[in-house]
Amino acid sequence: MDLDICVPYWGDPAMFIRTIESVRRQTDPRWRLTIIDDGYPGEAIAEHVASIADPRIRYRRNHLNAGIIENFRRAIAAAEGSHVVVLGSDDLLLPGYVEHIRATIAEDPLVDVIQPRVRVIDGDGQPARSLADAVKLGLLTPKHPTEFEGESMAATLLRGNWLYWPSLALRTETASSIGFRDGLPIILDLALLIDIAFAGGRLRYTDVECFAYRRHAASLSQTTLRDGTRFEDERRFYRETAARAEARGWRRAAAAARLRPMSRLHALTQLPQTITAGSTASRRATWLLAAGR
Repeated sequence: MDLDICVPYWGDPAMFIRTIESVRRQTDPRWRLTIIDDGYPGEAIAEHVASIADPRIRYRRNHLNAGIIENFRRAIAAAEGSHVVVLGSDDLLLPGYVEHIRATIAEDPLVDVIQPRVRVIDGDGQPARSLADAVKLGLLTPKHPTEFEGESMAATLLRGNWLYWPSLALRTETASSIGFRDGLPIILDLALLIDIAFAGGRLRYTDVECFAYRRHAASLSQTTLRDGTRFEDERRFYRETAARAEARGWRRAAAAARLRPMSRLHALTQLPQTITAGSTASRRATWLLAAGR
């Protein structure tokens, strides 16, 4: 079975073409790439796909801009195989990614989430490491292959989300049946993963490096720090999740959601630039999250 790689596309065409080429350079050719263009201006990607004429690559363009949540839903819905990768339009697959993910699925066909090890790169493709990545890779990510299930999966992610969403392979049936929540566009990935955990799902960390995650200032996750949207969403999400875990009797997960140590630390690190360059709303949202309110 081919591995489905689906991209809810919106972004720099030149950078995305490099992403497409990283898929085409895979050592295992058994993949299917579906591009769902959410109306990004221009025809560069459509023309590039047409010039390649690779039957494994499918290009679709939304007639109207659907927005991030709906386009992510369409990416999951486009998958035909057992697992799907919702790839970012600026990230890169290292050559052995498909081979490694398919081998992991063959070994464990019912695994819900597969996280390989990643390397972090900047906008120019050079090695990069932000404070967030230093914490994720140095402190939160397991030091060896391991599995989490149910409450243990929820607790580890609520203490600090160490996963890199575009690198994940998700079980299609699980992701499509649970779906993305409305109202959380910036942390829709974490919300889905926590919902998978509450459904008894399993997360497998393989500790095999085969993905390059691009960290740069123009990304959506970075721009939403400046207007406060991300931190306001996070506060609401963690409060709701703590109550949900308590009702389930998941004490470790409830405590992690109430304390949310890495989320609060992240807010603290953003306070200086938010104070100098952010809006009043962003300063308030960042401070409230950092203070644990």
